[in-house]
Amino acid sequence: MLADFFQYDFLRYTFLTGLLIGIIAPLLGTFIVVRRLSLIADALSHVTLAGISFGLMLEKLLVISFSPLLGGMIFSVIGSILIERLRSVYKAYQEIAIPIILSGGVGLSVIFIALANGFNNDLFNYLFGSVSAVSKSDFLMIVTISIFVVFMVTIFYKELFTLSFDEEHATVSGLHSKTIHLLFIVLTALVIAASIRIVGVLLVSALMTLPVAAAMRIAKGFKQMIGLSILFGELAIIIGLISGYYLNIPPGGTIVMVSILILLISIGMKRLKFFKAVKAREIK
Repeated sequence: MLADFFQYDFLRYTFLTGLLIGIIAPLLGTFIVVRRLSLIADALSHVTLAGISFGLMLEKLLVISFSPLLGGMIFSVIGSILIERLRSVYKAYQEIAIPIILSGGVGLSVIFIALANGFNNDLFNYLFGSVSAVSKSDFLMIVTISIFVVFMVTIFYKELFTLSFDEEHATVSGLHSKTIHLLFIVLTALVIAASIRIVGVLLVSALMTLPVAAAMRIAKGFKQMIGLSILFGELAIIIGLISGYYLNIPPGGTIVMVSILILLISIGMKRLKFFKAVKAREIK
C-alpha cells in the first residue's frame, strides 16, 4: 500500500512537505501555547485565506499567473505585523487585536471569493487540505520556510523561552521584547501559510496546538515538550496523510482526528500514572 502512495511525484512532495510541517508547526506551537496565544493561529489562518482568495481572484479576473500560496503568505505576514501594531495600541487589552484581524481576514475572504465567482475545487483544497495540492514550487517554498524557521528559533531560543514565561522580566533584563515578539509572530504567519496546503485553513491551528497539548501532559521539561510535540505532530501527519489518501477524504480532518486520539491517549497515560502513584502510597 505504501508503495502505491509514493509512486507519484505529487504524493512524494506532499509527504515530504507534511514531514516538514510536522516539525515547524508544533515547534512554534509550543511557544504559542505557553504564551496563551493559541487564537493567533486562527486569526492568521483566516488572513491567509484572504490572501489565497485574492490570488485566485487575480487568476480569475485578470487571467494572470499568481501563486495563491504566495498571496496567502504575504497577507499572513501583513496580518501578523498588524496584530503586533494593535497590541501596542490597546496595551491594556492586547488580546482584542486577535479578533479584529480575524474579522478582517474573514471579511476580505468573503469579498475575494465572491469576486472570484465563488467556491471551486482549488479553494476547497485550501480550506480542508489535499494530498494532491502540493506542487514542486510549493514544496521548495516550504523547504525554504522550514529552514528559516528552524534557524531563527535555534538562534533566538533563549530569548523566545524567556519571553514566553516572563515577558516583564525579559523587558527589564534589556531584552528587545517587541522585536523578538514581532519576529515570533512573523514566523508563526509563515508556518501557518505553509501548513495550509496539507491541513487546510479551517484546521491549521489544531496542528499547532493539539500535539503540544498532548505533550504537556507527559513532558518533564520545556525541551522535552518540544520534542514530544514534534513527534506527535509527525505521527498525526503521516497517519493522517496516508489514511486520507486511501479513504479519499481531505487529509486535514484525518490529521486532526489522529491528533485528538494522541491527546486522549496522553491524558489517559497521565491519569493512569496518577492512580498508580496513589495506590502505591496506600500500600505503604
